[in-house]
Amino acid sequence: MTVHPFIEAEKQGGHSVKRACELLQVSRAAFYARRTGTPGPRAVRHDELSEQITEVHTRWRGTYGAPRVHAVLRREGAVCGHRRVARLMRAAGLAGRHRGRRHLTTIPDPRAALRPGLIVRDFQPDPTGLNARWCGDITYTPTEEGWLHLATVIDIASRRVVSWATADHLRTDLVADALTAACRQRRPNKPVLHRPVELAQYTSQQFAALAAYFGVRLSVGRTGQCWDNALAESFFATIKRELLDTLTWPSKAVARTAIFDFIEGWYNLHRPHSSLGYRSPAEHETALTA
Repeated sequence: MTVHPFIEAEKQGGHSVKRACELLQVSRAAFYARRTGTPGPRAVRHDELSEQITEVHTRWRGTYGAPRVHAVLRREGAVCGHRRVARLMRAAGLAGRHRGRRHLTTIPDPRAALRPGLIVRDFQPDPTGLNARWCGDITYTPTEEGWLHLATVIDIASRRVVSWATADHLRTDLVADALTAACRQRRPNKPVLHRPVELAQYTSQQFAALAAYFGVRLSVGRTGQCWDNALAESFFATIKRELLDTLTWPSKAVARTAIFDFIEGWYNLHRPHSSLGYRSPAEHETALTA
C-alpha cells in the first residue's frame, strides 16, 4: 500500500511524521528509506540472507530443505530463525529433495536359522565408541547395462559408511565383500555386533562363517520391517534422493564411480546429520576419539 502521499501531506501541514507513521503502522525508517530510494537495514539483511541461503542450498547439491539449511547457516555464524529461512526459501523457489516409496525387491531365506535381534531397533549414536555396533543392507540402481547392487556396512556410533561393495548380482559374495572390507579397514579390537536384514545373503552359512572368522556377532532384522534396520534404510533413501535417482546411468562403471565420490568424498566427510548435532560422520568420529 502506498502511504507516502498521506505522510508527506501531514509533514507539509506541520504535523508529526512519527504520529502519521504510527497511524498507518509504518516505521519511520521504512518511510524515509522508501522516500529516498535507499533500502533499509532489514531489506539489506533480507537480501544478504537470501544470497546465503541460495549459496548453502547450491553447495549442498540442492538437496537440503529448510531445517538443514538453517542448521548450516547457524553453524557458520548467521543469526536467523528457522521460519525466516523457510519463508525465504519458498520465495526463492528452493526446496529439499524428497523420495517416494520404494518397491521391496529382496527376499528372506525361509530355511535360514533365526538369529536374535540383539540391537532391538536401537540406532541412536553410541557414546561408548566406534566399532561396537554396525548395520548393513542392500539396495540397487538401474543402469543402461542392467542393475547395479550396492551393499553397505555402517557404524551406528558415527553414521559413517565404513565399507561398501557393488556387483551386478545378489549372491552372498556381495555382502561378504562389504563385511570383509569393513573388518580390514577398521580392525576392531573387540567383538562387533552387526545388524543386517534377514535376507538370504546375510543368513547364509557362508556369511555366518565369515562373521565368525572376524569375531562379528550377527543380529538380524526382518525383511520389510523398516524400523528393524532404520539406519541403513535412511542412508539408502539419502543416496537415492541426492544421487542415484537424479541421473540416468549409462553404465555400471559410471554409477560405481559416482557412488564412490558420494560416499567417500561427500557423505562421510562433509554431510551433516541431525542426529549428530549436524556434524558429519568424520567430524563426529574425530570428536569421539579426541
